[in-house]
Order: sequence, then C-alpha cells, then structure tokens
Amino acid sequence: MKKHQHYINGQYVQSTSNETIEIINPSTEEVISTIPDGTEEDANKAVEAAHNALKEWEKKPAIDRGRIVRKLGDKLAERREDFIRLLLEEQAKSYEQAVGEVDTAIDYFHYMSEWARRLEGEIVPSDRSNEHIMIFKKPIGVVAGIVPWNFPVFILARKVATALVTGCTLVLKPSKQTPNTMMEFAKVIDEVDIPAGVVNIVLGTGSKIGNVLASHPKVRMISMTGSVGAGEKVMEAAAKSMAKVNLELGGKAPAIVTENADIDLAVKHIKTSRITNAGQACNNAERVYVHESIAEEFIQKLVHAFKDTKLGNPAEDHQADMGPLISEDRLKTVHEMVEKAVSQGAKIETGGQRASIEKGYFYEPTILTNVRQDMEIIQEEIFGPVLPIMTYRTLDEAIEMSNDSDYGLSSSVYTENIHEAMQVIDGLKYGETYVNRENFEAIQGYHAGLRKSGLGGADGKHGVEDFLVTHAVYLEYKGLK
Repeated sequence: MKKHQHYINGQYVQSTSNETIEIINPSTEEVISTIPDGTEEDANKAVEAAHNALKEWEKKPAIDRGRIVRKLGDKLAERREDFIRLLLEEQAKSYEQAVGEVDTAIDYFHYMSEWARRLEGEIVPSDRSNEHIMIFKKPIGVVAGIVPWNFPVFILARKVATALVTGCTLVLKPSKQTPNTMMEFAKVIDEVDIPAGVVNIVLGTGSKIGNVLASHPKVRMISMTGSVGAGEKVMEAAAKSMAKVNLELGGKAPAIVTENADIDLAVKHIKTSRITNAGQACNNAERVYVHESIAEEFIQKLVHAFKDTKLGNPAEDHQADMGPLISEDRLKTVHEMVEKAVSQGAKIETGGQRASIEKGYFYEPTILTNVRQDMEIIQEEIFGPVLPIMTYRTLDEAIEMSNDSDYGLSSSVYTENIHEAMQVIDGLKYGETYVNRENFEAIQGYHAGLRKSGLGGADGKHGVEDFLVTHAVYLEYKGLK
C-alpha cells in the first residue's frame, strides 16, 4: 500500500504531523493508500517554495513556459493507462468516463500551451501629446489550487496548465479522498524541466491546509472547485490578505423539455447527464421541467432508460454505466434527501434505495415525480443519481422555475423549435446553457457560474485572463526638435 508524502520544492517531504488519512476505494471499500494529515507548517513551506520560485518563473519567456506545459501533456499521455487505473480505483467513475477525463486532461495541457503566444496587452490612445498608454498583462503570482474529488485529473490539468502558461507558481491541494492521481502527477513534474518550487503539492484536509493557503499573504489567488460551504470559508480566509478568489462551486442545473422536443434525444442526454460520475458533477442536470402534454411519454421512457443502467466496479467491469458514490457519507446524504422528498409527497418512479451490491457505495438511479418547487429535492444540490421531475404549462413558467435557485452554473433545453430555444436562452440566468445535448463544457469555451455557483471561471480566453493582472503604464516623452 502506497504511503504518500508532500511534494515541496522539487522533493518528497515528510509531514510535520504523524497523523495519516486512509484513502478508500469506493467500489470495494478497501484502503488503497494513505496520506499525511498535513499541518499549517507544511502548507507554509509549500507557499514559501512557490513564492521563491516565482521571480525566475515569471521572467521565463512565455513560449518556453508553453513548451513545458506541452511536455506535461505529452508525459501524461505516456502514463495514460496508469492515470486511468488510479482514477478508477480512487474515484470509481465508469471506465468510459475515466478514459474521457484523462484524455481531456491531456488535451487541456496541449490546448493551454498554445496560449503562450496569445498573452497580449494593449496600447490605447492618450489624451495628451507625446504620451502612450500601455496595458500589460502579468501573472497574478502564487496560486493555491484546491482540486476536488469528482474530477481529480481534469481539474488538476485545468488549474496547473493555466497557471503555468501565464507565469504563476502553484501550491496544489488534492481532495483527501482522491490524492493518488495527483501524486502520480508529481512523477510527471519530475520528468519535465520545471524548476523546483514552481509546482508544490500539500496533502491533508481542507479545514487545515485549505484555510492556511487561502489566508496566506503570499498567495495571490485561490482557485478552488468544491462545495458552496467550502467556497464561503475560502472567501472568508482570503479576505485577510485581499487575495483573489476563483471559485467553481455547486450547481442545480435545470433541464427544460418543451412540447416540441425530440423526446428520445432528451431522454438519452438527460440520462447521460444524470448518471455521469454517479450524479456527482456540478453541471449535471439536477431537475427537469417537462411540458405537461408530453410528460407521460417522457417520464415513461426516462424510467426505462434509468432502469437499464448497469452498475458495477469500473476497475473490473469496463462495461458498467455507473460506479458508486464517493463515500458512505455521500450515499447516506443522498438517501436521506430521497426519503425526505417522499415524506413530503414525492413519488419514486424507479430506484430510491442503496443498490443490492455486496461491496461499495452504490445507489440506484432514481426518478422522483409529484415534487414541488419549494421542496429541498428541487432547491438543493443532490450530487447523486437522483432526478426530480416537474411539469409546466407555459415556457415562461418553466423559465421562472428554472431561475428560482440559489445556483447559476449550468442549464439545458430540449426543443426542435428555434424560437423556443432562443426564448429560453434569453430568459435563463445561468453561466452555461446546453441546447439538445448533454451537460459538459468545451475546453475552449468558458465554464463559470452565477449566484452561489461561484466567482470567475475557467477555460478558453476568459479562463486565462483570470490568472493575469493588469498593469497600466503612462509613458510621456519629450518631442525632439
């Protein structure tokens, strides 16, 4: 069994704590590795290493940084099968989804490396003679990257590639539930010509390590993907040093299915969206509003599709559609939400209980009807394979109910009528809207939410800009006679 250590200043470093955290395979409930329960001193060492490395790293020509980011993608590709295996063990998404996550991470490093020659400033007109106003874009500095357990490889790539190409240095903290893939990435760092201290990894809990990183005066941005509660704590800690926060938090994505929808297409993509990662994705469809005229047919077909979902240990069964939830606590929380909804009048159309599999935190794909807009199951993030469905009469009503949420990350609409599609697009108050497709963003787009779903964003041009600061220079000169 692997016993991991911190990775600080180019070396594996023993923690100042003797306490350890066990990493559990969600499919088998077996301990597969341990990490140190890191301390404030450990986190401070990592920040100091990143701060000391910043001066030389930000001076390095952007094209050289881009080549290094490209090499990281190449090395990740060489270890592709290792990352897939580790991801299946520690996080237990389906084999197809694990392959997709690793391949997208490889693409992300390659894509982001190309931004090296696109980090552009501006020259704007001055109101004075003999003066130029120049706008420079510079790295924000030391970035603390807090990576979640639900996409530990892809979001690692999202934070690392963007930070490095823009000239920032990093302190990374993986989830205490999925550190193995990040520690495999430490091996990749060792194989690439990255100066010591540019990328550091500290292991432990968010309450200890995360808060130290967020409040450290030498950390200039905290890029965190996680829960709303964790995001609130990060913002509170970051306020002490006025550090920038970049937060991707929860979601409660509505899916509107209109009377002009291709029902089979909607069923296919909503099922895919809901069972992806066992429902543990912040941009998954979390509630459906279907027009009353097609509700019976839609629900019947979706129930059949949910029942046809194959559960299994993805590391052993590559054909399984869905793996387990990440932990016993998560399974318990999901089931309690279902039970509460039923006590309030919801009807279980399929599922509604722990799956009858001997080992692992498996929950049956579940559909609930007869739910109301004010119920917890509609208002709060489920983060499990459970889908509540409501009906509506007018499109304005569906849009209004969709916007009735504390969250504002993703949304979707299914319709063959362009006028309906545009009405929904114009009416929804969300960072993303998917039309007639599953909920998953493109690396060249922009993934960002409104309201409690977060601040800032990631991917594409706008994601790069979040890691940069603006420096305005007013250069006045004397004219030659």
